[in-house]
Amino acid sequence: MLVNLRHVLSRPLTIIGLVCMAWLLLFNETTSMYYYLTLAQLIFVPVMLEQIVLLKNWQRSIIAIGQFAVTILYFTQNDFLILLCVLTYLLSTLIVAFHGINRFLRRGFVNTAEMMIDIGLIYIVMGGLWFLAFHLQLNTGFSPIITWLTAIHFHYSAFLLCITVGLIGRLHMTRYFKFCCAVIAAGPMLVAVGITFSRIVEIISVSLYVLAIFSISFFVMKCPLPRVQRDFIRLAFLTLCFTIIWSFLYAYSNITGTKLVDIPDMLDFHGLLNCLGFGISVVIAWSLLLPPSKHHDYAFPRSKIRGRFSPTNKRASGLVDDMASYVNKEEIPELVSEFYERTTQFELKASVQWATWFKPFAFVYQFISKKMGQLNLPFSSKMIVMDGEIWQVDPQNDGREKPRVWHRSINGDPVFNAIYSKHHDASNTYMNIALPLPFSSMHGILQLSVKDRALYLTSDGKGDAGTYLAISSYIFKLPLHEYFVIKEQQGILTATHHMKLFGMKFLHINYCIQKKTS
Repeated sequence: MLVNLRHVLSRPLTIIGLVCMAWLLLFNETTSMYYYLTLAQLIFVPVMLEQIVLLKNWQRSIIAIGQFAVTILYFTQNDFLILLCVLTYLLSTLIVAFHGINRFLRRGFVNTAEMMIDIGLIYIVMGGLWFLAFHLQLNTGFSPIITWLTAIHFHYSAFLLCITVGLIGRLHMTRYFKFCCAVIAAGPMLVAVGITFSRIVEIISVSLYVLAIFSISFFVMKCPLPRVQRDFIRLAFLTLCFTIIWSFLYAYSNITGTKLVDIPDMLDFHGLLNCLGFGISVVIAWSLLLPPSKHHDYAFPRSKIRGRFSPTNKRASGLVDDMASYVNKEEIPELVSEFYERTTQFELKASVQWATWFKPFAFVYQFISKKMGQLNLPFSSKMIVMDGEIWQVDPQNDGREKPRVWHRSINGDPVFNAIYSKHHDASNTYMNIALPLPFSSMHGILQLSVKDRALYLTSDGKGDAGTYLAISSYIFKLPLHEYFVIKEQQGILTATHHMKLFGMKFLHINYCIQKKTS
């Protein structure tokens, strides 16, 4: 672990930050409260950033210039130079946030621990903006000291805390820990909104924040870690438990008009301890040993087709060649297998039902989907016939195994153009479905299973199962899941298809499927 710490201390950005901080302490006399933020800008942020992401040389150079800019601000009164320095630092925070966005777009709504780290990286821009507002004396609606404290807030409570919670989540994750993550991720913004608009919102958000901090602190006390690192992490969260009480009392003082805690108290106790007890402790702890990420890049095959396209002139009879590739055919009715293997011999009738809360979005989306000719579901819930044709797609254009496109339409208007393929991993064969969109494609990776002779297909499964958006080299997992159930009833197939967004059902489709008469 000490080898890791020496490696961190030998990095150029760390050396620059330490030298600049030492220079300020030796040659500048200023109120100590200003150093709370400067310490984060010069040392904490660069050290934590290089622990998590790989910086390019030009990015490292801009961040180093931002460190010098923060230092120069203590020695100048020139308005133009002040503007230049704060804009330079803001640019360095944009580089940090870029890495947070880039990480998120390569992974999507999956892995809470990594999302917390992304959120922390993105939040730093808010700290940069409040830092700019303070030095340019912009009218934020608050006093200069509150503006400065808000900049500190986004460097510690947003950047450092979110990343720390994410790194702890790499070690162990529970459902309740995920709830605490959500509160801490939203906390900095909710507290800011409460301070700006509503004392009630402020006291509620701070109360939830306190609960989340104490819960994670209790979790940390039991979490197995190497001894030295464990002691630093525990010290950091014990410090937070004490200092967060001051935030709660400050919010309570604002809402009741009492003087339990005021700004000087917040600076003397809350600010100092967070800087020394929390900031230094977590930076040393993660410099000693950084938990590895449990996320692996997506490796399943993706369609290369984007937007409108033309398939080959060769027809295909079914969505799959053989259902035995996916499930044991003896466990499902023969008619179900026949539908997937000879799809064009069947007629589909569908009734589309949008959830009440989603209907305004569905109504507006109709105007977009009609032009795209994709995902163009009717707004009406009336049972209606869906016509379909299946054509082979050139594997070289698509990039996957034996792709074939299923054109579905209603009264000649396209509804879906879904390109079907399959892929395998060590334990499953997935139905790999691509929906070409402008400059992108949506992929539904469905896991198949059988229960009581009904076939279940879902994106809410294990392994590669999920709904993804592919844009350029990015593959982004969406908070979107679909569930199909298809079964035979008296020689007719019935199917249900419902979809959830962030766990909330927004679409339900009932299908009636039967063989076409000659």
